[in-house]
Amino acid sequence: MSQRKARRIERRTHVGIGPSTPLEWPSLKANEEVFVHTGYSCSYNRKTLIPNWVAYELTAQEANPLEKVKGKESFRWDPETNGERTAYREDYKNDKGWQRGHMAPRADMRWSAQAYEESFYLSNICPQNGEFNSGDWATTEKMARRMASRYGSVFIICGPIIGENKYGTLGEHGVVIPDAFFKAFLVRIDGVFHSIAMVLPNESTHHNPSYYWCTVNELESTLGIDLFPGLDDRIEEVCESKYDPRIWGR
Repeated sequence: MSQRKARRIERRTHVGIGPSTPLEWPSLKANEEVFVHTGYSCSYNRKTLIPNWVAYELTAQEANPLEKVKGKESFRWDPETNGERTAYREDYKNDKGWQRGHMAPRADMRWSAQAYEESFYLSNICPQNGEFNSGDWATTEKMARRMASRYGSVFIICGPIIGENKYGTLGEHGVVIPDAFFKAFLVRIDGVFHSIAMVLPNESTHHNPSYYWCTVNELESTLGIDLFPGLDDRIEEVCESKYDPRIWGR
């Protein structure tokens, strides 16, 4: 396990970005609850009962562990929520095709049984269209593993876009069903940072990943938050204003 993975950051409420803040974290709002787990961090929303965002760094070693491990596959509420104002497994029992969609995928956590089990916390889960979950969203997950393998590591932040909430809620506790999802990637190649972002509708569409590509700046305008604020301002300005398809394609 790397020092980054071993480092424990104070859980619960965080405000601002400090020198020890993980590079994949976005800017934080006052009283925002951030839970730090073995393989990922998440900002949990007690009103929508889904994460605001989930972020993690995926290394080449983690994407391709020498020995792939698995833990208990049990969807359950995050212990950090103390079971208060949280989604429950029963909320996802429905006949409308909505599935429990991982933000940080279990396949990225096969390097640690604990990380694998924690990926099933409902703070890492959003209602997703079934075909989307196994289709275009799964493709973005494969893209992340490919980037980690190619460049040594990739920083990832993803999450829901509630939008107009045209799909309503799910279950007894009212888990909000997002209109769309976002994902942003950051890599470092020969000392130079490169980024790209994606916005994908929560529906059964099937497209090549490039169909969804946009700049991080464009995604920030949609979300209203600053992504990768840990970058030097001058680097951030250049890195987030464009993307190079040659870096992100096959």
